[in-house]
Amino acid sequence: MHRKMTITLDEEVYEGLYRMVGRRKMSQFIEDLLRPHVLDRSLDEGYRAMAADQEREAEAIEWCNALARDMSDETR
Repeated sequence: MHRKMTITLDEEVYEGLYRMVGRRKMSQFIEDLLRPHVLDRSLDEGYRAMAADQEREAEAIEWCNALARDMSDETR
């Protein structure tokens, strides 16, 4: 789904945009520029890669369990 948005640009910037991409392609050009900045998927990909690393996950679980034991020992 697309949403309509009104933006304000300096006249010189608008004219340059018009010359470079044309009237009917401005919206797509701006969307393509913005997309990687507002829909950052690299963090998701990084988490997926970390979860797939079984050795790292085993170490993380071991660390969490040791931390939980330490915390339970402190409360006694």
